Amino acid sequence: MASQQPPQSRRIGAGGLAIAALLLACGGPGGSAQDPPPDPAADGVADAAADVLPGVDVLFRDSLHLVRGRRVGLITNPTGMDARGRSTIDRLHDHPEVELVTLFAPEHGLRAAEGEGQHIEDSVDPATGLPVVSLYTGSKRAPSPDDLAALDVLIFDMQDVGSRYYTYVYTMALAMEAAGVAGVPFVVLDRPNPIGDPVQGNVLDTAFSTFVGLYPVPMRHGLTAGELARLYRGEFGVEADLTVVPVSGWDPARLFDATELPWVAPSPNMPDVTSALHYPGTCLFEGTNLSVGRGTERPFQQVGAPWLDGEALAARLEAHGLPGVRFEAVTFTPEAPTDGKWAGERVSGVRFVATDPTAYDPTRAAVATLVEAHALAGEEWAWNVAHFDRLAGTDALRVGIEAGAAPSDLTAPWVPARAAFQARAAPYRLYAR
Repeated sequence: MASQQPPQSRRIGAGGLAIAALLLACGGPGGSAQDPPPDPAADGVADAAADVLPGVDVLFRDSLHLVRGRRVGLITNPTGMDARGRSTIDRLHDHPEVELVTLFAPEHGLRAAEGEGQHIEDSVDPATGLPVVSLYTGSKRAPSPDDLAALDVLIFDMQDVGSRYYTYVYTMALAMEAAGVAGVPFVVLDRPNPIGDPVQGNVLDTAFSTFVGLYPVPMRHGLTAGELARLYRGEFGVEADLTVVPVSGWDPARLFDATELPWVAPSPNMPDVTSALHYPGTCLFEGTNLSVGRGTERPFQQVGAPWLDGEALAARLEAHGLPGVRFEAVTFTPEAPTDGKWAGERVSGVRFVATDPTAYDPTRAAVATLVEAHALAGEEWAWNVAHFDRLAGTDALRVGIEAGAAPSDLTAPWVPARAAFQARAAPYRLYAR
């Protein structure tokens, strides 16, 4: 059944007031659960054969009252699909009791085919003829009052990858806020966190809040989109009439492959769960002049530059003895990389290989790699200071690396804030841990 948001409790502190001021809304409980559930067989629900059902299947199985007879807006991309691979767009558009009227596109577009940071224009969906409103135009990040005026409910259904830097959950947050102001109920059709429930990395300093990190959460947050929505409302001032339709049958300790759900790349450089697993760490290299493997078959699984000694870097990293990961010296050639780094040039670096995903901490591995690569690079090293600090959620990591701090000294201060986050997030979790 759909899960409703617990009562709101705390707000962020003074450092987050600017963000809280953007996220003023009002709300109450979600839709009524009094309507009888529809016949799953008549609705084509993939329930009997599936072990894990995403929120869209649960919606049609027992929570259709949330959308029945209502004008619906849907924020989605190709990852919005049921357990059989049928798109949420089609499920809603074809249902005789639902009126799907508007589609909303996040970063990378409705088809998830555009490059990172590329502005998306409004359009028309050729398959349904429905208007597609961009939520990534450069200046527009949330539905406008005019967009919402024609809606009775706004739905979010997209695959997150479990890392603070991924923008889809901030599209969700800002859309929640806008819907709350407009008095439009907001429904999250939840999906598994593909990299599970470990909480790792640092907690963002709200002085560095941006669209790649709006709230004080860790680099690897361990929550689903639905759980994040509940946390945003309960802790960070995002008031909305929120309902989360949960995943059925999901154990956060299981790897995504065990769910037997189809993986669809949520963005062009997230081709598989392996890239998602490394992303909470290797994404930090976006703020340096090292390639993160864009334009190769293994984006975010490897880093390098033409002037880097990959063999030496791998040896240095292996000496750290980090659990659950092996570092392999590699060479690769980025072809038409969307970040423009080292296009067509032979790059030397390291590949991250998770030997035990349950023990692996990609954020610790990335900090060690930053330290050692910085030491090896000498004058060849370059920061994109503003972008690195945005991603890191602090300037302390960059300053510490420049000062020659050891990886353990850089990551040790992260532990208390991470523990506090876990306690703060606990009331908003939906799945047994």
